[in-house]
Amino acid sequence: MASLRYYYSDSISDFLKRNTDEIVGKLTLASQHDINDETSKSWVEEIVNLHTCLLPFSNQGSVYFEYNIPRMGRRADVIAIINGVVFILEYKTSEQKFNHDSFIQVWDYALDLKNFQEGCRSRSLVPILVVPNEKDINCNIELKHFDDNVYEPLKVNANLLVKAITKALSEIPHKFQTTKQDDNWAKSGYEPTPTIIEAAIALYEENSVEDITKHGGDIDKATEELCNIINYCRENNRKAICFITGVPGAGKTLIGLNTAIDQFKRGEKAVYLSGNYPLVEVLQEALTRDYLRRDKFNAKLEGRKVCTKEEAKSKVKAFIQMIHHYRDTYLEGTRVEENKIVPITDYFQSHTDKAYIPTEHVAIFDEAQRAWTSNELKRFMREKKGIHCFPYSEPEYLISCMDRQTDWGVVVCLVGNGQAINKGEAGLTEWIESIHRSFEEWDVYMSDYLLQSGDVTQEEMKLIKNQLIVKENLHLKMSMRSFRSEKVSIFINQLLNLNNKEASATLKELENYPIVLTRSLDKAKIWLRSHNRGSERMGLLASSKAERLKAISINVRYQPDFVHWFLENDSDIRSSNALEDTLTEFKVQGLEIDWACVVWDADLRLSKDGKYWKHFQLRSGKKWQNILKSTNKEYQINAYRVLLTRARQGMVIVVPEGDNSVPPDETRNPEWYDGIYNYLEELGIKKI
Repeated sequence: MASLRYYYSDSISDFLKRNTDEIVGKLTLASQHDINDETSKSWVEEIVNLHTCLLPFSNQGSVYFEYNIPRMGRRADVIAIINGVVFILEYKTSEQKFNHDSFIQVWDYALDLKNFQEGCRSRSLVPILVVPNEKDINCNIELKHFDDNVYEPLKVNANLLVKAITKALSEIPHKFQTTKQDDNWAKSGYEPTPTIIEAAIALYEENSVEDITKHGGDIDKATEELCNIINYCRENNRKAICFITGVPGAGKTLIGLNTAIDQFKRGEKAVYLSGNYPLVEVLQEALTRDYLRRDKFNAKLEGRKVCTKEEAKSKVKAFIQMIHHYRDTYLEGTRVEENKIVPITDYFQSHTDKAYIPTEHVAIFDEAQRAWTSNELKRFMREKKGIHCFPYSEPEYLISCMDRQTDWGVVVCLVGNGQAINKGEAGLTEWIESIHRSFEEWDVYMSDYLLQSGDVTQEEMKLIKNQLIVKENLHLKMSMRSFRSEKVSIFINQLLNLNNKEASATLKELENYPIVLTRSLDKAKIWLRSHNRGSERMGLLASSKAERLKAISINVRYQPDFVHWFLENDSDIRSSNALEDTLTEFKVQGLEIDWACVVWDADLRLSKDGKYWKHFQLRSGKKWQNILKSTNKEYQINAYRVLLTRARQGMVIVVPEGDNSVPPDETRNPEWYDGIYNYLEELGIKKI
């Protein structure tokens, strides 16, 4: 549900003329929630304080109360625009002391506005944490800014606020004076790019996709196309499979989550599924925590007990599930006779047991390229379920579940190009072959880009030519993950394809997305900490085969708790921000952080002439062994593609020195590492 940009706004001069009760009345009328005494009291205290503190600036700007920050699902208490400088004020009227969480909160508001609101891009932003009763000695009004002119939050009490604003205006260059309400700033476009965690939370809270992310272009077109396909199938009793493809970070998961929510709002059940266990676990935990946070607030208003975490998680699981759990639920409806599977379509033509027909008419499979081959699923069924000779691949079986519907159904496959990273993953080919084998009555929607890119061959296209309906809008060409530059994924693809000239040219276009290079892990950590602000996340990443990084204290065999890595704050040593634990491609695929340190080992190294990649894995702890299978080589390239496209704002790449001791460590030959480092340096990546 779209929210008002702010509850109350005025020029500072008119704000100073209005009495407190009038302003509180306007705030109350604008609010979409019942206002309790605590909120009303806070508003009164804020207004009284600002009536004093803004007197020296009565003809110099405007003021906004309860300003909406949709991406974060929160409202800034007060924003004052004075002589073009944006002051973001977060009041903690019920507290006696500054605390770290509040400090981070107001900094996040400033960073969000700078990054995503058009009217802030050329302005200086000063976040201020106001704890009215705090002691003077604990306050801080020293200005410290970063390259983007977002200042580190000031900390003041009620008495020092006017001094902080005056000091900031005296030190910060400001371009113009405003004597009226700053409508140009307030009405400027807000186009956020949320992390997938933020997007899931916001959509689950029934915000619209327009509220939480920039729209237009690829995402709008693909979303509209998918909605039209679903409506057509519903109205005409058709069954269809729809492939949405795109580069890493293009917004495929966002489209999937939004479609599931949108169908729910329309009264149609839909489920978002993923075979990516870390993604599902992180999203479920994030949604559960957010549900508990909101329920705690609502329970206080309604005078009831707060729900338990188990209750909250059960509600979340109805919205987002592991694809394997979904598969196993409907496995019970598959008839097995003497270890043989009766063909599913035959079984359901003669049985009407609705218990095994999906309740959802729309099933959205994220990262569908990771669905299992028939051999992998056969192994799993034999070892884990005691079912022998299971005859289907996972794509074929999953489509068959929706095929049980007696009227209509849509399977949506979100497919990441170049992201298959594990043994047994079927890729797009198996989905197409499954349709050809068993589902000739289904319509198939996809972009022709798949043929142009080589992800689907001419022969595979011929298999489904009578079912195929080409929709170009179903391919997302541009990455959204890196809001600072949309060409990061293009650069990484060129880098991994050894397209040196093209990569160098693209790198020059990434002015707002810093990529730096070093031989020192310690220098890399210093660089990360100097860039990470507010609740932004930084973290260490490495390939799962990078086993000789253990020599520089990175042990990829140690498996940290990835949920804590992604969700805990700076005070928790399990957090990614502690820069102690390293995640591999298997734990970060589909998720993202703001600032990444990718540590490159000798598992992927260059030939001496620099013309091709050489692929290795460590065996017996003694030597590197060549990887010979072409599919395994592809997995390794894709692993580095995943790692190098996780960062939203910038990254540092570490290539260790190798070992020069006598006798040398033969698993850490300096020549291997020098070759990688020299290649990256020659592309133009800046050294630190």
